[in-house]
Amino acid sequence: MTDAQPPGFNELLHSPVRLSLAALLAPAVFVEFSFLREATGLSDSALSKQLTALQDAGYVEIRRTGRRANARLTDTGRHALNQHAQALRALLGDALDPVPADRPE
Repeated sequence: MTDAQPPGFNELLHSPVRLSLAALLAPAVFVEFSFLREATGLSDSALSKQLTALQDAGYVEIRRTGRRANARLTDTGRHALNQHAQALRALLGDALDPVPADRPE
C-alpha cells in the first residue's frame, strides 16, 4: 500500500470536526451558530476556532447580525467537500461495497 493520498484529498476537511461542520452546512443556505454548537457538542470557542479555520480557507462565510452568527458553505467550500468525498471513496475503494453473498464475513 502506498502513502500517497488520492487527488482531491483535503487535510483541512479531513479533521472530523471540520468535516462534520461542512456536512452540516452543505444542505442549508445559512445555519445558526447555536445549531452548529448543539449538533457538534463543541464549546463556543472551539466552534469559533473551527469555523475560522474554514473561513480562512474560503470554505465558509460567516454573517453576524447583532449577537447572532450564521454560517454557510461557500461554492469553494462545497467544491472542496465534494472533491474530498471523491478522494475518500477512491481511498476506500472496494471497502465500501457490501460483502458478496458467496464470501463468508
